Amino acid sequence: MQKINAHNTITLWLYLTAFMVFTMAVIGAITRLTESGLSMVEWKPLIGALPPLSEAEWQRVFAKYQQTPEFIKVNSWMSLEDFKHIFFWEWLHRLWGRLIGLVYAAPLLYFWIRNKIPTGYKPRLLFILFLGALQGVMGWYMVKSGLIDRPSVSHFRLAAHLGLAFLIFAALIWTAQDIENRKTFQVSFCFKRQAWATLYLLFITVIWGAYVAGLDAGMVYNEFPFMGGAILPSDALYHSPIWVNFFQNPVGIQFLHRWLGILSCIAVIAVHVRALKNGLKTKDVYALPFIVLLQVGLGISTLLSMVWLPLAALHQATALLLLGTYIIFIRRLT
Repeated sequence: MQKINAHNTITLWLYLTAFMVFTMAVIGAITRLTESGLSMVEWKPLIGALPPLSEAEWQRVFAKYQQTPEFIKVNSWMSLEDFKHIFFWEWLHRLWGRLIGLVYAAPLLYFWIRNKIPTGYKPRLLFILFLGALQGVMGWYMVKSGLIDRPSVSHFRLAAHLGLAFLIFAALIWTAQDIENRKTFQVSFCFKRQAWATLYLLFITVIWGAYVAGLDAGMVYNEFPFMGGAILPSDALYHSPIWVNFFQNPVGIQFLHRWLGILSCIAVIAVHVRALKNGLKTKDVYALPFIVLLQVGLGISTLLSMVWLPLAALHQATALLLLGTYIIFIRRLT
């Protein structure tokens, strides 16, 4: 049996952590879609891993929730049993975040002490650890926005939270690919610029998807390609100045996200075609058009279904799959 060297062990660890981040994002999507994110009104990073273990503790945390804007304005009908259901998803979301931290930090310390980290990678691995800690703080900062005077979180903070998760996921995969020293390809500056522009476009599309989720913008105009019989409905631009609509108006945000998605699909397919012409006939290149077309189909289906939870969660999962595949591809370009 071939002996597994330190580099292989480290890449397996990074891929495992990336998979856990992937799972975390899906759990987060379910948490958001079930309106569970504001059920836990306390942040206890060290001792908050356990759920309430007694009836008295359940009553205490439920009483705290009953003081929040979400309960008062939206969920005043809830019983303790109803509360337990939404509490579960937020608790699982936070627990999984703690597990990711443990799975990443403990091996990092071991590899560091045993001097097994490849030369030059310590700063990058520490930076990823910092991003993970920042993500925990950002998650609580997001939740706090829905505990003061509004029954929902800030869609800007939600976008920052999701965007940071995608960034961590990408950093883990990129670093694992670097340590594996995968084969690279020499391409023109023009093609490389096109590939990077497409990556930025994908990330922007993800951010506007978070805006859609944060403002429940997927619940309006559940049709495609038109919105109320028009490509651009009049109520998409009722704010002044016009650009504000694409950040604050649910209709304007949905309009922009759907067409950013279509533009991203075209851009990825264009990169795929150009990659083949340049001789980049790798599995990730072949996979890109199938994943991006699947993602567009899931986005449209989610809209038409009025955001059916399984479809919406799968839409977010496929976004991560697309990003991961694209990161593997673009890392090869030199």
